Amino acid sequence: MSINQLILQNLKSNIKHYYLYVFALMFSVALYFAFVTLQYDPALDQAKGSIKGAAAIRAASILLVAIVAIFNLYANNIFVKRRSKEIGLLQLIGMTKSAIFRILSTENFILYFGSLLVGSLIGFSVSKLILMILFRITGVEAVATLHFSTKAFIQTFIVFGAIYVFIMLVNYVFIKRQTILSLFRVSSSTEIKVKKMSLTEAILGILGLILILLGYYVSSKLFSGDFTTMFELFAAMIFILAAVIIGTYLFYKGSVQLILNSIRQRKNGYLNVREVLSLSSIMFRMKSNALLLTVITTVSALAIGLLSLSYISYYSAEKSAKNNVPAHFTMTRIAEADKFKAALDARQIKHTDTSIEIVQVKANLEDIFKSKMKGIVPDRSDLIIPVISEKDAKIVDLSPDEAIFTGMDDLLQKFLGLKNSGQIELKGQQTEIKQKYLGSKKQSVISWYFASGGLPVVVVDETVFSRLKQDKDPSIQKESSLYLGIDIANDKEIQTANQIFQELGLDSNSSHNDSRLIMANEQKNKMGLIMFIVGFLGLTFLITSGCILYFKQMDESEDERPTYTILRKLGYTQEDLLKGIQLKQLFNFGIPLIVGLFHSYFAVQSGWFLFGAELWTPMMIVMVLYTALYSIFGILSVQHYKKVIRRAL
Repeated sequence: MSINQLILQNLKSNIKHYYLYVFALMFSVALYFAFVTLQYDPALDQAKGSIKGAAAIRAASILLVAIVAIFNLYANNIFVKRRSKEIGLLQLIGMTKSAIFRILSTENFILYFGSLLVGSLIGFSVSKLILMILFRITGVEAVATLHFSTKAFIQTFIVFGAIYVFIMLVNYVFIKRQTILSLFRVSSSTEIKVKKMSLTEAILGILGLILILLGYYVSSKLFSGDFTTMFELFAAMIFILAAVIIGTYLFYKGSVQLILNSIRQRKNGYLNVREVLSLSSIMFRMKSNALLLTVITTVSALAIGLLSLSYISYYSAEKSAKNNVPAHFTMTRIAEADKFKAALDARQIKHTDTSIEIVQVKANLEDIFKSKMKGIVPDRSDLIIPVISEKDAKIVDLSPDEAIFTGMDDLLQKFLGLKNSGQIELKGQQTEIKQKYLGSKKQSVISWYFASGGLPVVVVDETVFSRLKQDKDPSIQKESSLYLGIDIANDKEIQTANQIFQELGLDSNSSHNDSRLIMANEQKNKMGLIMFIVGFLGLTFLITSGCILYFKQMDESEDERPTYTILRKLGYTQEDLLKGIQLKQLFNFGIPLIVGLFHSYFAVQSGWFLFGAELWTPMMIVMVLYTALYSIFGILSVQHYKKVIRRAL
């Protein structure tokens, strides 16, 4: 048999093991090629005024290459070790190490560059769809066309060609270093020597659980006021990161074994075949794979967390815009408002108008602050804050000595930590008026322009407002002290009204005019691009990490085949063995997923209010989708075990 025939024979016999690797490689190439194509697509150039993301897409493509390179190296390492006996046999029959390396290189070349060509073709085919998704998410009005970029194709081949060369270098070093005897021992050696759990391992297992729970606890207190300086806040974040990552490693190194060992001891060592095939295997396999599982869990949590936060911001765009711009359109100049209303009347667009006077005063809020955090609010006893009359607010009836706050969203409440009652002091130039603080409401009444540094708005009795207005300090007043809100009666006409608003040039920053629709679209545009990039990177990592876990299970199934043969000869049916395998895969894929979901939940929970106004709906959508896609690899793994069990006899 010639070398060429040997190569073809090897490809035919090993293709059943390579198919998922080939799929993951083609998917990664397709995504990278499509990403790079976006950078050179003329349609994106036309929309560059709306999407400022070329640098972000370039950065994402670099991260994508890093993920794919690590995946390829790891997958290649598994496959080479699996074929170590074959390499040893070839050396026994007299073939040189150089010839063996040439065979492996040729096989890899055919698989790798074949996948590269097919992946590039798929990437080209879906590049228009990806661009359409990007335009849809960011709300950009542009036409997406199918465009083949030669530059993108060359860049893709150079990048993945470099990865191939590096993989071949690793294979060359492996073959050169191994002796014939060691090659026969590589695949037969167990991952870890099975022995009784030591006291040290038990302590490390308990320590891992404590560190994870401690990290969760500190994350829940991150913005509660327990950390009073920016340095303390930063130190707490570093501690959370270190505690959770180290705790996760120790969890896989000892906690899993400790928990399962306690289950086994409770049963006095009497395990049925299902428990033997699942619990006993996991106790020792997870310990040896602790580092790999820690990386997969941490990056999974990072992907879920970032995607959740970006989707929270995207999902909350309209609600956040409403908090900042209470009416459909807000203005600060009467002449511009009259001009806009005249244009609306000319188009027969019905509208309702709101006019509110605002006075900026200095206030002493020391008594109602719970948070002791420094650096967020400079001086609580002398804050410049907007005040409006209860007559204009129309949300509460107050007596002359009472006041409430409005515009208090979750972010403000978290940072300011205001009490539900207390005493505040409003200062004019000459007078100081004490007010009984009755709490706060989320409802916004005036636009963000009048809220000094994002602070809430004080609502007081009309008589108190008149006194503050007469005694106001001109040096702290805004350029305008009049809020003008215009609401469109028919929601279907908001888009038309927004076009009129822009045509009249009222959207310039110098006038402090705002359109709620424009503000929401701008947030969707920015966060949509981030969500698009994080989503595709997360999908790539999900597929590559799922493939790695699948390859590990495939590797383990071959090692455990003699065990299945013995059990089948003892009279156990395929169904008996399969129940144990299903439980094993539930643990193998479920534990990293559940731990990753918990990590991401506490990460998102600690700072979601910085990104938007909605938490549960966007976060649950992301988690459910990630879980569903991740579960596919567990199902594929069970299907592979079915084949192994079937061939066991």
